[in-house]
Amino acid sequence: MRFGFGVLRLSPRAFWSMTLRELEAAAQAHFVAPIEAPKRDWLEDAMARFPDDSPDITQSPEAVSTR
Repeated sequence: MRFGFGVLRLSPRAFWSMTLRELEAAAQAHFVAPIEAPKRDWLEDAMARFPDDSPDITQSPEAVSTR
């Protein structure tokens, strides 16, 4: 978040709509050195710690309740 908001000066909407690949590409362009993308376990932990109201895309469509 510090990199996205502080260095790239992205709006919250632009930052949160970025994919990890887009964020990685922006970081590589800025730092010029290869940067390792976040691992799956980090992403799952972040999703658990900061949930949103989106359905869980890892579940089958039958398991996701409709609103």
